[in-house]
Amino acid sequence: MRPIPPGARQSLHHLVPKLKGGKGGPVVRLHQICHNEIHATLTEAELAREYCTVEALRAHPRLAKFIAWVGRRPPEFHSKTPGPRRKR
Repeated sequence: MRPIPPGARQSLHHLVPKLKGGKGGPVVRLHQICHNEIHATLTEAELAREYCTVEALRAHPRLAKFIAWVGRRPPEFHSKTPGPRRKR
């Protein structure tokens, strides 16, 4: 797990999306770039149904590849996430 230094872009991720019943549920603090990648990769329904734990998110093939890539960057690294990449 990468440390999130003060001043780095970050946000809270609801493990179950608020629109799918997760309001008031567990949240995790993430680098903003990681949060963007999660939502560019998975739909709200997929997040609620299959990826509602940190372990499940880390196990997703695309996210695992992204985590390995971003892990080689400095903790304060951020770049723009391209538009949604999930297949519809």
